[in-house]
Amino acid sequence: MPGLIDTHIHAPQYPNAGKGLDHGLLDWLNKYTFPTEAKFQELEFAKSAYRKIVRRTLENGTTTASYYGTIHLEACLSLCDIVAEHGQRALVGKVNMNANSPEYYIEESVDKSVSETKKFVDEVLQKKYPRVLPIITPRFAISCSQQLMDALGLLAIEKDLHVQTHISETPDECEIVSKLFPECEDYLDVYDKAGLVRNKTVLGHGIYLSDKERKKIKEKGASISHCPNSNLSIRSGIFNASQCLSEGIKVGLGTDVSGGYSPSMLDAMRTAIHTSNMWTINDRSHKPITHREAFMMATYGGSQALTIDHLVGNFEVGKEFDALLISLDCPGSQVDIFEDDTPEDLVQKFIFLGDNRNIQRVFVNGEDVLQRKTPDVCPPAK
Repeated sequence: MPGLIDTHIHAPQYPNAGKGLDHGLLDWLNKYTFPTEAKFQELEFAKSAYRKIVRRTLENGTTTASYYGTIHLEACLSLCDIVAEHGQRALVGKVNMNANSPEYYIEESVDKSVSETKKFVDEVLQKKYPRVLPIITPRFAISCSQQLMDALGLLAIEKDLHVQTHISETPDECEIVSKLFPECEDYLDVYDKAGLVRNKTVLGHGIYLSDKERKKIKEKGASISHCPNSNLSIRSGIFNASQCLSEGIKVGLGTDVSGGYSPSMLDAMRTAIHTSNMWTINDRSHKPITHREAFMMATYGGSQALTIDHLVGNFEVGKEFDALLISLDCPGSQVDIFEDDTPEDLVQKFIFLGDNRNIQRVFVNGEDVLQRKTPDVCPPAK
């Protein structure tokens, strides 16, 4: 089957996966996330953590990932090297945040934030990785000044770069944004005024978007990364994927590690289906997504969201061969096969019952990347 595409994942948050999920978003950021991300100033720690998450996502069938890094230039450059070293396809972003952030984890000025982002972009492009590109990454409106977002928007337009950020994840967040940017019509307008809403823009979450905002996202050709595990785990809300798909908005799936505790896109598919069913329980007129739509969002939908659907996402002739070889009867498999199971039944069983043990081989552009010789993820103790 086609390789899985994770449109929203925080690589430096992987050490926290499965921790702190008894908190809501803003408390979780301050108590768990920011302290962990601050540690990535130490380069060896960063490299060790990044090797683990890249390897883990590949083992779970993620052939393409859109990674958030940290504010640290060298650590983000090392993430690009490690992704390339492992053969994964990726967009990698150096996070920008110069406001309303803890003093131990904040960029000291707009000039420094923009300067280091330009250095990051230039170095990544100069290295000419075959499948790794930079992506402009203002964390979210609360942690970025208007001046910073304006500069990042200009940079994205000047170099025709992808953009990723968060939007409308929780009611509290939306309220804070409205107070910080009273001159803006709504949350999306904050980014749009800065030139950050384009066809290469991926907006994480989007749970509380208005009809007007969704219409503008569609018009601009931007996309939404649906992160169902995170939305439930830190109690942010339930995204109406069915509505956005029916409106013609590009929607991909994201694990959102570590607000989402699992780096598996299979988990993202399952949880997307469950959350859509929740809408239907409360509104019987709502048509829930099925395994078909979930699989589409995890593959071709993700490629559309990242504007790489001309390269990957399905097996159309001429595209690069990003693919998974699946075995449902491998040792340890949790899937049993019966004589009357159709091919679609088997796909559905894999989505609901499968795990990384069923993923036998992972191909990126035709190369079995799990067979690459890379540094030990967990080197032996000395």
